Amino acid sequence: MKLIKVASGVVNQTPLDWDGNQKRILGAIAEARRQGASILCLPEMCITGYGCEDAFYAPFVHETALQVLLEIVPETTGMIVTVGLPLVMQNKIFNTACLLVDGKIIGFVAKRFLAGDGIHYEPRWFMPWKAGQRGWVEINDERYPVGDFYFEVGGVKIGFEICEDAWVANRPGRDHYLNGVDLILNPSASHFAFGKINIRKRFVLEGSRAFGVGYIYSNLMGNESGRAIYDGGAIIASAGELLAVGDRLSFAEFAVTTAVLDIEMNRMAQLQSRAPFERASTEEAGIEVPFVYPQLKPTMQKPVLATWEESKHHKEEEFARALALGLYDYMRKSRSNGFVISLSGGADSAALACLTQMMIVLGIDSIGEEAFKAKLAYLKDLPATIEGLTARLLTTAYQPSENSGDVTRNAAEKLASYLHAQHYELYVGDIVKAYTDIVANSLKRSLTWEQDDLALQNIQARVRAPSVWMLANIQNALLVSTSNRSEAAVGYATMDGDTAGGLSPIAGIDKAFLRHWLRWLEKTGCQTNTGFYTVSALSYINEQQPTAELRPQETKQTDEADLMPYDLLDEVEEAAIRDKKNPIACFELLSAKFPQYSPAQLKEWITKFFRLWCRNQWKRERYAPSFHLDDKNLDPKTWCRFPILSGGFERELKALKDFPV
Repeated sequence: MKLIKVASGVVNQTPLDWDGNQKRILGAIAEARRQGASILCLPEMCITGYGCEDAFYAPFVHETALQVLLEIVPETTGMIVTVGLPLVMQNKIFNTACLLVDGKIIGFVAKRFLAGDGIHYEPRWFMPWKAGQRGWVEINDERYPVGDFYFEVGGVKIGFEICEDAWVANRPGRDHYLNGVDLILNPSASHFAFGKINIRKRFVLEGSRAFGVGYIYSNLMGNESGRAIYDGGAIIASAGELLAVGDRLSFAEFAVTTAVLDIEMNRMAQLQSRAPFERASTEEAGIEVPFVYPQLKPTMQKPVLATWEESKHHKEEEFARALALGLYDYMRKSRSNGFVISLSGGADSAALACLTQMMIVLGIDSIGEEAFKAKLAYLKDLPATIEGLTARLLTTAYQPSENSGDVTRNAAEKLASYLHAQHYELYVGDIVKAYTDIVANSLKRSLTWEQDDLALQNIQARVRAPSVWMLANIQNALLVSTSNRSEAAVGYATMDGDTAGGLSPIAGIDKAFLRHWLRWLEKTGCQTNTGFYTVSALSYINEQQPTAELRPQETKQTDEADLMPYDLLDEVEEAAIRDKKNPIACFELLSAKFPQYSPAQLKEWITKFFRLWCRNQWKRERYAPSFHLDDKNLDPKTWCRFPILSGGFERELKALKDFPV
């Protein structure tokens, strides 16, 4: 047996936070050393941060990254460590992993396959490395190799797949298999999405089985640069066996997951493998490095899984934890004093108020009260209790007009009281009347619901923004926009009204799921180390039908009456926008899924969706930054691009109108 203890490190980095990023890298190295690991894999671009955007073009970024690398090198004595950084060669930028062995730089492996879809724009900044090529880079008068080779360190062959490299069919692991590589390290920056952890486990397990190797996967963790949330989730596998899985969505600065690999067992698996891998050339491309591994004794290992990961309410748990971590990091990295929410008494604002308290509950559950507050050191004299912290970090305001009802007022008050938020009631009816009178006097006519319905609705939503902005400014807090994805798809939101805010956390989440999630949070709740976190006061929210409450109460306005049933709206959006189906294809799909509605009604709703979608791209362009949570995101800056001006699907909608049923 040749036993090696390996480690995967996850770190919560921030773009261009040189000292902070270095501190967390060194913390992970020290922790891996404390646990007796010989090899530590750290995430992609962990020195600079992955989300530097066009700052990757700046020469000082590359100079500083190399300087930080050189400062890290001496801390790797007696270990093998890989760190990620951009590297400039021949006036081109490459995404690389640097291998450090026993306090020395050995070489750089460059990423071959760049992520260029969805929220990723790697080809904008980096060049893909061509298979089989080798180059050299000079640092402080020393030359180091750069390429896609493997390293033979102390008789153990170590290869790399950098994030996207493992997601493609022609993954580098195939070449590593032919070269007899023993370990594959995968430093990644893989953003959170619902259920994505299962895909990662599959390619790690399958890679370790098919290639007969030990496989070490590391990832970033936390809200790194604003939109993308990284969930960590270190994975270590060996010859098709899952050895260890690290915690996900932790609030920690860094975490290290270890396992003991039997190299000889992996080699035996390679000898027995019949995988039909081929490549143009099987010429060895390795660098040999002397190293002495510490002697280890065999140990029994079982995968380490967080308990909530196995919950039957996995998506609900993932949503709660991803948003809580995203809010916490956004708040502290922007040095804000908390959040301000216009609490309408409806589902969207209620979800965000609960998530703000869950940020506190799950944060303390994850890393403890002392560490939770230490990461908010810029906020002085933080209270010790969940209730006290909520009162300090969450401010809510109910802003009624003459069309608001007692049901929503009571729901907002009950929820704010239950959460212990600072809560205010700011009556906006007089401001609405003042604006209405100014315009009516200028037009020399009265404004009526029959003639001016949309304008009279929008002014009520719009006048609510200045007062909550003012509260946020006074408290140096973040104003949170409460719009959801279903509203964004059809523009059912008032620009500069309910879209006002510096952050729009749930703009990527559909209304149907939000309503389901709130019922889950009321009845079942989020799993913690001490029990389940529930919010019974959500009963006041969940018993209502969603309504904007902008028309006179006798009209009994509801969102679904204005639009269409939310579950159907979400299905149309998924088919039309995510799956790029035309109106007739959407109609055929929805006719099968919703037989309770007549063909004429379905045609009307589908037509409404496409027209509202096209008219409201300009609104989506102006939304505050949102968190990316799945492949249904409509954020035009990171995921779903659509022209502001278009033909409006007129030909396609005419074909739908004439389509026989």
